[in-house]
Parts: sequence; C-alpha cells; structure tokens
Amino acid sequence: MTEQPETPQTPEDSLEKHRLVEETRNERKVWYFLAYFLFGIHIVAFVMIYAVTHAK
Repeated sequence: MTEQPETPQTPEDSLEKHRLVEETRNERKVWYFLAYFLFGIHIVAFVMIYAVTHAK
C-alpha cells in the first residue's frame, strides 16, 4: 500500500474550519455568560433572603 499525499485544502475546507473555530468560540462565550448570570442570580437571592430574615 502506498501512502497518499495530503490533498491541498480547498477554500471551502478552509472556510468550514474557520466557521467551526468561530462557532466553538461563540459557544464558549455563551456558556460563560450563562455561568455569570446564574451566579449573579444566586448572589441577589442570598442578599434578598438576608434582608427578609433580618428585617424588623
């Protein structure tokens, strides 16, 4: 068996690879946003619980 040389990338392959990298980056940003949002919601909830339990 002979090894086949790598075929040169076509512009379509390059664009597809770039799109996948961009999609992964955007998805990571969405997960970070969701994590910070949920963390912030919990901080607000704990402050509200503290305020209600310590109200006169």
